[in-house]
Amino acid sequence: MMDITAEQLLRAYSLGLFPMAPDRESDELEWFSPQERGIIPLEGFHVPRRLMRTVLSGRYQVCADHDFAGMMNACAAPAPGREETWISPRICTLYEELYQHGFAHSIEVRRTDGSLAGGLYGVALGGAFFGESMVSHERDVSKIALVHLVAALRKGGYRLLDTQYVTPHLSRLGGRAVPLSDYQRRLSEALTVQAIWPGDVDLSALHSEIIALRLPKGGGDYHVSLS
Repeated sequence: MMDITAEQLLRAYSLGLFPMAPDRESDELEWFSPQERGIIPLEGFHVPRRLMRTVLSGRYQVCADHDFAGMMNACAAPAPGREETWISPRICTLYEELYQHGFAHSIEVRRTDGSLAGGLYGVALGGAFFGESMVSHERDVSKIALVHLVAALRKGGYRLLDTQYVTPHLSRLGGRAVPLSDYQRRLSEALTVQAIWPGDVDLSALHSEIIALRLPKGGGDYHVSLS
């Protein structure tokens, strides 16, 4: 088993590679660079009306980086329909090191009692964010996290949101696959940007950016009071 450092992991991301473990119990890592890469264009993200109402309702508290390890563990845990996951203890250790150095972040969606309802985590490098995994314990929670992520990336000046692959869930929100050569060009451009991770990703901090996500598709004004 070859020892991989966090620095080498970042280098791999800058080249368009990402790792997965064969299974949750494995110490091995496998490297991937799909010929068609999933992305969500930050200017083409579509929030359906029902989802937007849920996001703006304030039903959940959304925060960033309050418990990165807990978010990873939630994504790694087996669930109905997802009995096997690729997030191994070795993967967790590597990404927690990235988090400690400011290169990995989590978006956590919490219930009013503070318990975790779901969320996502990923890697930030330059103006690129590489989404790694998301989880929902209740309906739409991972989508709520994704809405806040896109708004945070737009606010912070990011250029690329990499989703690795495109699922039906992501395609309904604007996700699409691009050829590897196109992805590499987008990645190279994004890595020249010094984007800023906002840190505060709750509804009040991102309200304007979240509202703007609806306007390109919905048309007209969208007035919502936070009071």
